[in-house]
Amino acid sequence: MTVALSVVIPAYNESSRLPPFLATVREYLETHYPDAHEVLVVDDGSRDGTAAMLAQVAAQWPSLVVISLPANQGKGAAVRTGMLAAQGDLMLFADADGATPIAETSRLAVAIGEGADVAIGSRLVEVDGLTRRRTWLRRLAGRCFAALARWWLGISERDTQCGFKMFRREAGRQLFSLGCETRYLFDLELLALAHRQGYRVVEIPVSWHEVPGSHLSLTRESLRILVGLRRIRRRLRRC
Repeated sequence: MTVALSVVIPAYNESSRLPPFLATVREYLETHYPDAHEVLVVDDGSRDGTAAMLAQVAAQWPSLVVISLPANQGKGAAVRTGMLAAQGDLMLFADADGATPIAETSRLAVAIGEGADVAIGSRLVEVDGLTRRRTWLRRLAGRCFAALARWWLGISERDTQCGFKMFRREAGRQLFSLGCETRYLFDLELLALAHRQGYRVVEIPVSWHEVPGSHLSLTRESLRILVGLRRIRRRLRRC
C-alpha cells in the first residue's frame, strides 16, 4: 500500500483530550485519503489511561499505529520518533488536543503541492474566514516568544510553535534526523535547520482554538526556554 499521508500525534497523559480528536482524524482520513494513510500516536510515557485507550482504539482501526516510549522523553522526542517511523509521501504532526482541526491538513497539502518542502500552520497570519480562539494572555506570551525566537535564531516565520506542521517526506526525514531537541523547542530547531538546508518553508494560516489542559507554561519555563534558545544557537553555529 502506498501511504500518501502520515499523521503523527505525540501524546502524554492525553486519555481525555485525544479520543475526540482521533475520531475526527479517522473520519477525515478515511474520506480524503482512503486506503492511503497511517496514523502514528507516540505515547510519551503516559501515566494515566492513555495506553489502555489507545490499545482499545487500535484494535478497531487498522491504520492506527501506537508507539510506546518507556518513559517521558519530551514532545520533541515523541514527534521525532513518529516522524522517522512514518512512511507517507507527506508527513504531518499534530497536537493531541486537536486545537487545529484536522481538516486544515488540506491547506498545508496544497502548499506542498505548489512546491514547498515544509508547510507550517500559523495562528498569526491573518485571513478572513478562519477562527482563532485564544486568551489574550496566551496570545501575548506567544507573540513575545515568537519575536524572541526570530531575533535569536534568525527565523522569519511568525508562528513557530503551532503544533501543526507538514513535511515533504525527504525533507522531514532529513530534518528530524538532524534535530537534537527533545522538548518544546524542537520546532525552532527544525525551522532553523530547514533554512540552513535550503528547504522552502511556507507559513499557512489555519483555524485554531485553545483547549484546556496544556502541559506547558511559558512563564514557569521562561529560564529554561532562554537556556534552550542559547543551546540551539550554539549548536547551529557548529553545523
